[in-house]
Amino acid sequence: MGLKDKILGFVAPVDEDEEEYVDDTYAQEETKPISKYENPVNAKVKSVPSDTKMVLFEPRSFEEAEEIASHLKQRRAAVVNLHRLSRDYAQRTIDFLAGSVFALDGKIQKIGQNVILCSPRSIGVDGEISLESGDEQ
Repeated sequence: MGLKDKILGFVAPVDEDEEEYVDDTYAQEETKPISKYENPVNAKVKSVPSDTKMVLFEPRSFEEAEEIASHLKQRRAAVVNLHRLSRDYAQRTIDFLAGSVFALDGKIQKIGQNVILCSPRSIGVDGEISLESGDEQ
């Protein structure tokens, strides 16, 4: 046994019996969701409540992003047209809404040039919109 082996044995002692034993209890604990936020969410919503609403926004300033976030908190989807904002304020608004949607466990996606869809967890969005033009061949 060399000096290197002695140092390794002192720093990280290894019992030869422990190497063969594998503890499966930790792997089983990982599969159990701890809270309702860790439960898997179905991609498709089977039934949509009749009072479900979608709100359309065309903000003219960054300050209106807070109003959009409050609608998301009330479980309403929001379509946001950012074409009236300057590029910098549009980016700030997207960043703010992305954080809000993340906190609410929702989704955000681009549905057109300067148009985004923000949806809370309770509203499922099915399908995708291709942003590439079909004229290219």
